[in-house]
Amino acid sequence: MNRFDNQTVLVTGGTGGQGSSHVRAFHAEGANVVIGDIDTERGAALADELGTRAHFTHLDVTSESSWSAAVLSAESTFGTLNVLVNNAGVQNPPAPIENTDQATWSRILDVNLTGTFLGIKVAAPALRRATGGAIVNIASTVGMGGTAHYAPYVASKWAVRGLTRTAALELGRDHIRVNTIHPGVIATPFIQEPAAGATAAIADFYSPEPFAIPRLGEPTDVTRLLLFLTSSEASFITGSEYVIDGGLLLGPALQAEAA
Repeated sequence: MNRFDNQTVLVTGGTGGQGSSHVRAFHAEGANVVIGDIDTERGAALADELGTRAHFTHLDVTSESSWSAAVLSAESTFGTLNVLVNNAGVQNPPAPIENTDQATWSRILDVNLTGTFLGIKVAAPALRRATGGAIVNIASTVGMGGTAHYAPYVASKWAVRGLTRTAALELGRDHIRVNTIHPGVIATPFIQEPAAGATAAIADFYSPEPFAIPRLGEPTDVTRLLLFLTSSEASFITGSEYVIDGGLLLGPALQAEAA
């Protein structure tokens, strides 16, 4: 028996590098998957590729009405909603705070923070109707510290931490668990291609050579942790934060020849 048989999972940003990895893995584990994304063409193509138990719904995470339609679509198609993965996110083009315009600030927080807030708000009643479930918010290692030139992105991910803990306290007695995953530098287009308005990708500024595990992360690294946190194996875990960064936040590792 698969871990997610007879369960329905909604993944936002479901066509991206990490999102599509999550969608495929949940589907392989027996789940009904709802791919939420603004990219209709790619979302529909992924659903068609997976076939049975896969459904695409257009979702603008900054819109409460769009969220309501997506959750209704999930329940109408598969009967229940059991897991929400708030994966959708955007990054700002690098700039110091004094050169960051308010429109950029608002856009990043609208997607990364307000989108997560709306997802929890709208999905919670559906998870309650399913007699419980799990929410995982995908944050970032920058939510554990600061990174110059990325103030909107950093602020949004710090805020997701507090939102997650509050939701865990509010929803725990409804048997709904809420946790965060904080990926480091993961080999996806999100960090390998420049953000809109940028000339260089985030990955250009990170070498994995000093990491304790000297490589970039892969989407599947994050996916495996996500599957655990949303499964019954993690039934006693809520309000917790999981860093998955190969040791980036630890600082430079002792080199093998010096050990």
